[in-house]
Amino acid sequence: MKTDKQKLKSVLEAVLFASGEPLDIEKTAKTLLVDKESIENCLSEMMEEYKKDTHGIELLNLAGKYQFATKEEFAPEIRAVLSMKKNTPLSSAAFEVLAIVAYNQPVTKAFIEQVRGVDCSGVIATLCQRNLIEEHGRLDLPGRPLLYCTTDNFLRCFEISSLDELPELPEKTGSAGTSDSEEVDGQMSLI
Repeated sequence: MKTDKQKLKSVLEAVLFASGEPLDIEKTAKTLLVDKESIENCLSEMMEEYKKDTHGIELLNLAGKYQFATKEEFAPEIRAVLSMKKNTPLSSAAFEVLAIVAYNQPVTKAFIEQVRGVDCSGVIATLCQRNLIEEHGRLDLPGRPLLYCTTDNFLRCFEISSLDELPELPEKTGSAGTSDSEEVDGQMSLI
């Protein structure tokens, strides 16, 4: 006979499997009429259980939301069995735009283009199609430009739990010890 904790783990496992989307703990706790701490404890134990070599999947923590994913080591077999084409890698331009968004979000297309010095429309569209960045509202300025932020899929692809895990950016200083950036129209501009 299952204990209440074992039953909760089974329910969470079923919900995680069926949803396909990252699971929000607060919503789940309210829906299941269970306290948030019990769910967090169960999910933490489940993460440890799925780390074992006997499982082909793992439980990921994506900025406080949880989702099942296949372990990276089985990617070749999954592609072969499902006849999936290997994803084309991101271009260096896409990585540059992704870094700008990740470190400065929310950002506008104009800000990205100011930093890179070139048009980024196609790269932004590609990153949105791959669900690595998404529209995150509009800036309250004339023209109401779109704002972009990274997604939970970005966290999953880079195997990090939150943006706090991004590496620190190196500090750049000029020859006189001054910064290589200046403020333009209230926004930081890299030179």
